[in-house]
Amino acid sequence: MDLDHARTVAVEAAEAAGALLLEGTRKALRVRAKGTAGDVVTDLDLASEKLLLERILTAFPTHAVIAEESGLVGASGGEWTWLVDPLDGTNNVAIGLPTYVVGVALCRNGLPLLGVVHDPVSRQTWSAVRGRGALASSGVRLAPGHAPSPHGPLLAWTQGYGIARDDVTVRRLKTALDLGARRVLQLWAPLLAWAMLARGDIDGIVGYRAGVVDLPAGALLAQEAGIEIRALDGGPYEECIEGPGEQRSFVAAHPSALPALLGLLH
Repeated sequence: MDLDHARTVAVEAAEAAGALLLEGTRKALRVRAKGTAGDVVTDLDLASEKLLLERILTAFPTHAVIAEESGLVGASGGEWTWLVDPLDGTNNVAIGLPTYVVGVALCRNGLPLLGVVHDPVSRQTWSAVRGRGALASSGVRLAPGHAPSPHGPLLAWTQGYGIARDDVTVRRLKTALDLGARRVLQLWAPLLAWAMLARGDIDGIVGYRAGVVDLPAGALLAQEAGIEIRALDGGPYEECIEGPGEQRSFVAAHPSALPALLGLLH
């Protein structure tokens, strides 16, 4: 498997989908409810996903794809599986907020090896191949440092779909963050938060039972930029996408900032 070729395919597909989204957000949108947890879907989600699926499966017809709207395309249990988030930030787009990205990841036996995040608004793309670092579209390698603020860290929060409003763990985590952080961003576009962390724009991310489609691309991008990810209790973070939702709860930060962030949560 040529991961450089896979990166090229993923980047070109994500950027083409981004161009479609950017043009589509300038027109009236048809927004529909998705599930019972307050999520929504638009025609742009579906059009972007169709483009991404066509590009990926044309290049890799034997691979499986798990897409946000279509679910599993192809046979499960194979060696290679793509994860596609065609519009991460649909709720933002639905209210006219230009904060959204496209995410693509490639996993081998459940382990993410390639991640791509594209921001159509800024026309920036970030990509990473496991063990080879993370790159901006300019070719600059992402390697943020850490300068602690006396006013506390700037953090992002993300959680998966269907988490109850009265979830005890969520309430405790959010209370700890509100008390100890300078600001807590809830972007409704977690892949964008991962890109911000990989660039060094924010100090950390705390996630609770994150969705499987919109996590691996961003997490790999951040890891390859030098960010460390741990489980909420400080133990090892399970990277394989095939585990239960509890394994997708995490704390992510620069290694020098991680102990303080874990201490804040505990």
